[in-house]
Amino acid sequence: MTSVPVTDPGPAEALLAGLRAWVECETPTDEPARVNALIDRAEAPLRAAGAAVTRIPGRDGFGDCLRARIGSPEGKGILIAGHLDTVWPAGTLARMPFRVEGDRAYGPGIYDMKAGSFLAWHAMLSILRQGTATRLPVTLLLTSDEEVGSPTSRALIEAEAREAAFVLIPEPASADGAVVTARKGVGRFDLVVRGVASHAGGNFEDGASAVVELARQILDLHAMVDPPRGVTVNVAPISGGTRPNVVAAEARAEIDLRVRTVEDGARLTAAILGLRPHDPRCTVTVTGGMNRPPFPETEATLALYARARAIAEGLGFTLPKQARGGGSDGNFTAVMGIPTLDGLGCPGAGAHADHEHILWRALAPRCRLLLGLMETLH
Repeated sequence: MTSVPVTDPGPAEALLAGLRAWVECETPTDEPARVNALIDRAEAPLRAAGAAVTRIPGRDGFGDCLRARIGSPEGKGILIAGHLDTVWPAGTLARMPFRVEGDRAYGPGIYDMKAGSFLAWHAMLSILRQGTATRLPVTLLLTSDEEVGSPTSRALIEAEAREAAFVLIPEPASADGAVVTARKGVGRFDLVVRGVASHAGGNFEDGASAVVELARQILDLHAMVDPPRGVTVNVAPISGGTRPNVVAAEARAEIDLRVRTVEDGARLTAAILGLRPHDPRCTVTVTGGMNRPPFPETEATLALYARARAIAEGLGFTLPKQARGGGSDGNFTAVMGIPTLDGLGCPGAGAHADHEHILWRALAPRCRLLLGLMETLH
């Protein structure tokens, strides 16, 4: 069987027109009604085309999730997992509208990751409408809370992954089109320091500054950074104190930890949770842990990458690979031992930034790559 897909996704111009409607439906994670409006837009055509569709109600202040299946219900298949939520607040379109400038298409969330989720949705819809057979059943899962760590969708992603032989993640590709075969694990922590308030002029020595203690803790945390091991620790934002003439009674910070290995994640988590005050009059409380486990590059993932690269070559383009420091829902499935290929979305740049954009002419070849994997993996 040829690795070049049978299904025709249409030209890039048509794909861009469809993607525009998704971008102009703003979906900040913390506004479930807005996320659900895009779920509505995705759900109806899949049902009409014959997919087995299940809508999973949102909880804890997040939007719904959507699961669509095609092919035989028996046996392990292909899971494609994408998210519809973005970091951009409602109203961003007013200052950052969808627009096309040459090879670039701009808009909030277009790169991370509406383009990739749209391509996966469009690929499934095209297979259904054109009657193409897939060798394995295919499940598309669209979630609503990835940008805040997938607190309500993680269990759903993992449950679907247990029934999968392969996982495809259409997170954005790099500017050169590279897919992702490894990612760092991500830890998130909250640090609270409580000191002793006093008058900064009249009773300075009676106080124990929580801000000073926090500064010492930040230096301790920075000392954990180990670039050769792939360990980074970033402390931000920070806050503390009430007035300049009051020795601060409280200070706070958030901590971002990135690691390459499960072992480093456990070691650094213990170290961060075990922070102790330098000044015995202060208390230090740390909560949190690993949010996403490391996504290791394995032989099985490299074999899946090789199949994707062969499809890309058949379509006339190269497909480089890379490791990334940022996490995705692929971290959850890769650590389960399931071959996971990430970064299958559209090339571009500027995730979470005002210059966020895709290279829109790549929409058609990237959709064909997804179709080739959906049609031929077995």
